[in-house]
Amino acid sequence: MSTFEPLWWLWLFAVTMMAFGWYAQYRQQNATLVDALWAFGLAVAAMEMAVLGQGALWPRLALGLAGGLWGLRLALHLARRAQQDVEDGRYRSMREHWQNAVQPKFFVFFQMQALLVVLFALPFVAVAANWQTHPVWLAAGAVVWLVSVGGEALADRQLARFRADPAQRGRTCRQGLWRYSRHPNYFFECVHWLAYVAFAFGSPLWWLSWIGPVLMFVSVRWASGVPWTEMQALRSRGDDYRAYQRETSVLIPWFVKTTRLPSDSDSRSTP
Repeated sequence: MSTFEPLWWLWLFAVTMMAFGWYAQYRQQNATLVDALWAFGLAVAAMEMAVLGQGALWPRLALGLAGGLWGLRLALHLARRAQQDVEDGRYRSMREHWQNAVQPKFFVFFQMQALLVVLFALPFVAVAANWQTHPVWLAAGAVVWLVSVGGEALADRQLARFRADPAQRGRTCRQGLWRYSRHPNYFFECVHWLAYVAFAFGSPLWWLSWIGPVLMFVSVRWASGVPWTEMQALRSRGDDYRAYQRETSVLIPWFVKTTRLPSDSDSRSTP
């Protein structure tokens, strides 16, 4: 089997999975499931490339464990969110915008996610083609994976706990990691893809491994991640979220900015 042949089988699997996902969306009028399907598709991709790859054993073993566990954890987390009665605000806005053409456009959207599964699987191909075993780089990748997946899981738990508190309804989460980044889950998601860059070191296709972190950063920062999420947050939380934007780093965790309030002397000196 050639290096890239497994991608064709992956694409067929993803196309079929997303077609069933679109039908479930049609029946339930809720497209949130697409995120869980995307993550599950990448878990399958990592394990497929690890099994069918022709590289050395240890890089492929690291790929199968890291990519499989990451994708399955994220898919289960997103699937639990998809079981909620309310559709994610991003997809609800798309549904309202597309109106009469909503189902054909949602079908195309789901199939585009199938293509993204294949595109994000390219770093896995690079790892699976790595004939060299570099213990230091494998250890570095494992550390990056543990920190990033652990950080993302922690951010998800903190946000879920905040949302589950009725007293916090309509307010913005500023607890834990969310105090230092408006999107810590997206930040750790980007960092996670650097693990495969380390696993692929020495591969003849090493350059392909950089597609993961670059594409994920561009996607969450300027495409489907931060812009859509923040538009929805501004609609639902208004001034509270605007204050959060002024105080908190958008993606990379950083110190909180303090907003200076006008003092009594400032008020008296104002004409």
